Amino acid sequence: MSRPIEDYAVLSDGETAALLCRDGSIDWLCWPRFDDDACFAALLGTPDNGHWSLCPVDTILRQHRRYQDDTLVMETDCDVSGGAARVIDFMPVGVPSQSVVRIVVGLRGVVRMRSCLRLRFDYGALPPWVASVDGTLQGKVGPDLVVLRADCELDITDESINATFEVAADERVVFVLSYGCSHLPPPTPVDAEAALRATQQHWTEWISNFDSAKTLWPAQVRRSLLTLKALIYRPSGAIVAAPTTSLPEAPGGRLNWDYRYCWLRDASFALVALLNAGFHEEAQAWRGWLLCAIAGSPENIRIMYRVDGGRHLQERTIDSLQGYRYATPVRVGNAAGTQHQVDVLGEVLDCLDVARRAGLATTNQEDIVEQRIVEHLEKVWNTPGSGIWESRAEPRHYTYSRVMAWVAVDRFINHQARENAAVSPILERLTALRQTIHDEICREGWNQALGSFTQYYGGEELDASALLMPLVGFLPVDDSRMASTIDTIQRELSEEGLIRRKKARPEGPNEGAFLACSCWMADCLQMQGRSAEARAQFERVLAVCNDLGLLSEQYNVAGKCLTGNFPQALTHLAVINTALSLSGPTLQRGGG
Repeated sequence: MSRPIEDYAVLSDGETAALLCRDGSIDWLCWPRFDDDACFAALLGTPDNGHWSLCPVDTILRQHRRYQDDTLVMETDCDVSGGAARVIDFMPVGVPSQSVVRIVVGLRGVVRMRSCLRLRFDYGALPPWVASVDGTLQGKVGPDLVVLRADCELDITDESINATFEVAADERVVFVLSYGCSHLPPPTPVDAEAALRATQQHWTEWISNFDSAKTLWPAQVRRSLLTLKALIYRPSGAIVAAPTTSLPEAPGGRLNWDYRYCWLRDASFALVALLNAGFHEEAQAWRGWLLCAIAGSPENIRIMYRVDGGRHLQERTIDSLQGYRYATPVRVGNAAGTQHQVDVLGEVLDCLDVARRAGLATTNQEDIVEQRIVEHLEKVWNTPGSGIWESRAEPRHYTYSRVMAWVAVDRFINHQARENAAVSPILERLTALRQTIHDEICREGWNQALGSFTQYYGGEELDASALLMPLVGFLPVDDSRMASTIDTIQRELSEEGLIRRKKARPEGPNEGAFLACSCWMADCLQMQGRSAEARAQFERVLAVCNDLGLLSEQYNVAGKCLTGNFPQALTHLAVINTALSLSGPTLQRGGG
């Protein structure tokens, strides 16, 4: 049976990530990139689909785990009848070969430990050919090479690489698993102790740029920032939505999606979070990746890309994996990448506007791209699409999509007004278009009987994405329609203090409460001057973090568990933005 999502920690080296379970098993790892095939896929199947367990042989009496302060270095302490041992897990940053390092430290007495490494490439399907070479064990399959170096004797079987050993007080036993290409020389050895010091320094120096005085929740914000940094693909600056695929949004359901890609929709959320937290270098790298991915043809913009800017994310199912808690299908790739979503164009222009107001140096490409986007929007702003939640049903006229079309035009007009005193023909056209879009949304997206803006024109479904309308400056928060929408969503979509993105269906199964939406509600309450309610709403989100401060996309209130892909960038971005905005003045998407 799959372990609860909250049992996992994330390790990262800025190029990929691993999920480490509380029981000492690494159950998910894609090498060499976030969006490459998994060689450990037990998370979505069984241990036979690839994992690496390292734990005491004897029954664990007490266990405690934690990240070392301000790092992504994990420590897990285990007490057994004969003593105690600590396992230190991390992925080194800045070493020549990508690696996972596991150091067993004796704390007290003598502890018998067992390591079981089962490599299965192609998402749990392909065992490598393993052989002993020059004191190492090397596994090869196709283009992939993995080398295991250890301080103890290793035993090769048909199924796995095993080791049983003892560690006494103050002894250290080191395992290093490194990745390389099968047609090249094996990766060079990693000095585990030096790599540990360098990795600790990397994380602590990076997070030291954040001023904890900026927020009332410094520990939570620091952990969210470190998690966000863990999800940034260092070579390009791209931010993956999550390092996992197919962790279900609904128990046993089919809402299982691959999130190991970069969504343009997250651009503005990411820019605001990074800039307000003081990380201009990462913000600039993200904007640079964004412009590179868009290139010069807005009509061909995809809503998501691979970490290197690649456009092709063909979706397929991995039928050999039983799925997390038997939720199938297990999907690799994401067909939503080709959907028509007008709102993404607004997200791009909003992102560039935020960057300018924060003082990031502009480029000539920005001006050209912005004009091409608004010229394209003039033709397509009123076409139906798939919406912010990437519906695979019939395209509709989604209210939020129209709002973001308005945002795109508004940001372009405001930028041109700041740069040029003269009114050009295109500005005259766009000024009229901005008003046309605004009037249409207020007429067609508003449902008087519900007292709320609805998910799509002519519909009666509530949608928590309407909470973004005042945050992007479409309507003031004290507008009667906006105030009514906020109250209606709070009344109808709240589940024990957390906000669902839409109403639960009586027949089920239903997804969990959407944690980013819960933060957006706190933002709206703060804008309304309801500060105590806003803080209570935000702290309700923080209350569902796991013991390490990590969050997934959603929370199953009835089951009292995290659901969806994990850890989720959008959720941690929302935590950062809300924690900072509830604590003092910040840069805001709507112009604040």
